[in-house]
Amino acid sequence: MPNYRRAFVPGGTWFFTANLLQRYGNDLLVREIGLLRETVKRVCSHHPFRIDAWVVLPDHLHCVWTLPPGDSDFSLRWRLIKNGFSRALPKTERRSDIRKAAGERGIWQRHYWEHLIRDDADYQRHVDYVHVNPLKHGHVMRVQDWPYSTFHRYVAKGIYPADWCGDIGVSVGGGE
Repeated sequence: MPNYRRAFVPGGTWFFTANLLQRYGNDLLVREIGLLRETVKRVCSHHPFRIDAWVVLPDHLHCVWTLPPGDSDFSLRWRLIKNGFSRALPKTERRSDIRKAAGERGIWQRHYWEHLIRDDADYQRHVDYVHVNPLKHGHVMRVQDWPYSTFHRYVAKGIYPADWCGDIGVSVGGGE
C-alpha cells in the first residue's frame, strides 16, 4: 500500500475531490443536495473554513477551501461532512463484509484527493477546474446551466462572465 503523506499547512488552501463509493449511475449527491448543504453548513459553523469554490455533481464533488490561520485540520472537517451526510440517510446501500465489520456505511469512498494550492496560478487553475466540471462530464452544455456550483457566485461578483467557457469542447486543466 502506498505511503500517503498529507500536507498540513495552517491557514492553507486546498483543492479536494470526494467520490461516492458507487459512482456510476448514482445521483445521490444532487438528489440529496439539501442534506449535503446543511451538513457542510453545520460542520463549518463548528469548524470554520472558507469555501472558495465548490461544485457538486451526481456522484462526486470538487472544492477549494481555505482554513483559518493556525488551523490545518481539513481531515476532521471531511470526516464530519461524510459522517453527518451518511448518518442522515436510510441504510439502504449495499455494504461489503469489510465495511460491515468496520461499522462503515457504503456511501463514500474512504479517501479523498487533496492538493495543497501553491500559488495564485495554481489557485486559478483549480477554481476553473471546479467550475468547468459539469461541462466536462457532459451534465450541461454551458457552465452557467449547472445549479450546484459556486460559479454563480463568481458571476455575481463579476469574476466570470455568465457565458464563461462557452459550450462543450473546451479544455480546462486542473485536478481529478
